[in-house]
Amino acid sequence: MNDSTHGIRIRAAGLADAPAILDMLDSAVVWMNARGNTEQWGTTPYSQQPGGSARVERYLTENTPYIAESDGIPLGALVLDSGPSPQMPIAPAGEPERYVRLLVSDRRHAGRGIGAALLTHAAEETRRAGVKLLRVDCWAGGGGELVAFYERNGFTPTDRFLSGTWPGQVLARRFA
Repeated sequence: MNDSTHGIRIRAAGLADAPAILDMLDSAVVWMNARGNTEQWGTTPYSQQPGGSARVERYLTENTPYIAESDGIPLGALVLDSGPSPQMPIAPAGEPERYVRLLVSDRRHAGRGIGAALLTHAAEETRRAGVKLLRVDCWAGGGGELVAFYERNGFTPTDRFLSGTWPGQVLARRFA
């Protein structure tokens, strides 16, 4: 996919992209913490969290990962799967679905529509597979800004959940 408005190209990702994705995740933790958000992903860089690097490697080998880039520079990452993480208290949809397991953008390139471009790509891939449901879960804490982001990108809130004390929201987008 090419997004000529923002110069963003989306391509399949592989293991060679793990360092860039970990860097994006680490910088997202720093960015959230600088804004006073220590609850969503904690305060430890993602790459230093127990299992963090291994989780990214699993995303790249067991799921369907994508990288958004511009001029060869990774700007964001998306990982699609066929359902929610078994570690989350989220029921499968009971029908074929695609599930956004990871969406992250490099905060140095914020405001370029990277997340929206990746979600558009997820919608295109879902339709291309003949699947009518795309879901995602996200942190529902703070002022609900992340939930609102997904709503602006065509998703509708469905179920709320708690993972320990972490408040989450499942959102869905249906296709004809």
